This record gives sequence, C-alpha cells and structure tokens, in this order.
Amino acid sequence: MKRYLLLFLMLFSAIFAFSQAKKPTMMVVPADDWCNQQGYMQEFDNQGKVSKVPDYKKAVQENPDLNGVIAKINEMMQERGFPLKMLEAALKSLESEAAEDAMLTSKGGAEVNESPIDKLKKTAKADILLQISWTVNQQGPKKSITFRLQGIDAYTDKQVAGASGTGNPSMAAETALLLEEAVLSHIDNFNSQLQAHFDDMFANGREVALRIKTWSSWEYDLESEDFGDDELSTLIEKWVTDNTVQGRFNLSDATENMMVFEQVRIPLYDAAGKATDTRKWANGLRKYLKDTYQIESKLMMKGLGQATLVLGEK
Repeated sequence: MKRYLLLFLMLFSAIFAFSQAKKPTMMVVPADDWCNQQGYMQEFDNQGKVSKVPDYKKAVQENPDLNGVIAKINEMMQERGFPLKMLEAALKSLESEAAEDAMLTSKGGAEVNESPIDKLKKTAKADILLQISWTVNQQGPKKSITFRLQGIDAYTDKQVAGASGTGNPSMAAETALLLEEAVLSHIDNFNSQLQAHFDDMFANGREVALRIKTWSSWEYDLESEDFGDDELSTLIEKWVTDNTVQGRFNLSDATENMMVFEQVRIPLYDAAGKATDTRKWANGLRKYLKDTYQIESKLMMKGLGQATLVLGEK
C-alpha cells in the first residue's frame, strides 16, 4: 500500500510540475491603436527613419483607466493560473537599463540600435503580450464597453489568441468593472487558445527566425568548400537540423552571401534543463563555427525571436 501511495504521489507531483511548466508568462499592454487615439505615442530613430511606437510610460502615468484595466485583466488571468508580469515594474527596469545603454558603445563608437518595444520585450521576458483596447459606449444613464483582447507571441509578433465583444449596458461607473463584465464570458475561451499555443511550444519548440550573412571583407562565402566535405551553407543547415526540435525549420532563401531560416523550432530548455532563448540558441551556432572551422562571426538580435549571424569577423 505504501508503495502504491508513493507511486501515486510521484505521479501527481510530475503531472503538477508539468502543468506548471506549461504556463506562459504574460504582460498586459495597451494596444497600438488605443495609444494612438489617446495621444500616447513616441518617435525614435530606426536606422535613419523616424518610427512611431506606443509610449507606455506616459500612458501608465497619465491614464488612471488604463491602470484599472490592466489590474483587472491581471486579476482575472491570475485567478485562472496564468502568471503575469507587471507593465509598470517592467518600465522601471527599462529606465535602469536605459541608463546603462547610454554608456554602451561598440569598438567603433556606434550606439546600441534597438526599438523601445524591443527593449521592453527583452526586459519583461514575457512569452505573450496581451494587447487590450476598449471604447466606452454611453446609453442614457447606462454604459457598456466594447473591447478587443489579443495575445501576441513576443518572439514572432504573431497573434495566438483573441477575443472581442461588447458588454451589456450597466450602471457601473468604473471602466475596469465594465471591462470585467464584457470580458468575463470570453476569458476562458481566450485562455484555452493561449494554453493551446503554449502546449504547442512545449511539444514542438519555440518558433524563431535566423539569418546568416557575410561581411564584405570576408574572403569566403557560403558556397565555399574550404571548411569540410561540403559547402559551408550545407554544414550550417546540418547544424540547424541537429539543433531544432524534430529538425523543424524552413530555409526560405539562400545565396552565396545569405541564408534565411524561418519557422525555426528551438527547444524551450537545453540539455541541462535550463531555459533557452533565441540568443542562447544562435550563440551555439556561433561557437560551433568558431570552434570547428575557426570562423569568426558577430551575433545580433532584433527583438526576442530574430537572430542574425554575420560571418567573417566580429
């Protein structure tokens, strides 16, 4: 009996741990269109071009409705077992990192080039961004709210869950309460979509993208056969095959100077059981090329899910 009891407890613990490991980390942020309508946008220099992105800091500091809505969504998701990161805390961490980045330059004197949104994703380390937008409708003494909630994979920027609708007219005055009434009938289906996405990641790996490029100063190219018994591009493709979940990826383009790998499925954890990400995974290829073929390369990141490896020098 003791043996059966011990076996049951071990099985229960394994199931519990497995279910806990499968929960994604998320963060609620206001949607881009809501920020634009409310005037919470900022401009930044994107490689010589001016781009506009949401100004989350200004929105959080100036709009009390936003704070109430974020708190209510956090509460509803937390009750259903989904851990969330707090936007306000992530913004404070971002300010601290910004002070460090201001002192950071390359060997040639260049500054770090990264969009504010990419910085926030990196700082928060959330798997999913929950983008919320809403409109309050006035119907005599009653109000209703029309909302749109989107779950965006922070690695691929793809929507993986969605819900929208209009709540019943209510005498409630607070926007957060109106939102809760409107979202309540949709939240469980929304969470099911999120869980299905994370189940897929757990079983089939996280989807990322990898680009291989070459410096113009490099004497070789990707068709060179000086590094083994095949072209360098084939050797790189073999490494990607061996280091993805079930060898799943799509080589969408390849020339003598570049390779584009899309829908690359990397494991959530490495062989030691430690969490991995796009940078750590791509750095494995960088080290492999250096240790095996003495090829120097520079690894660069765009957001959480896009890595670029430029061969020839640092």
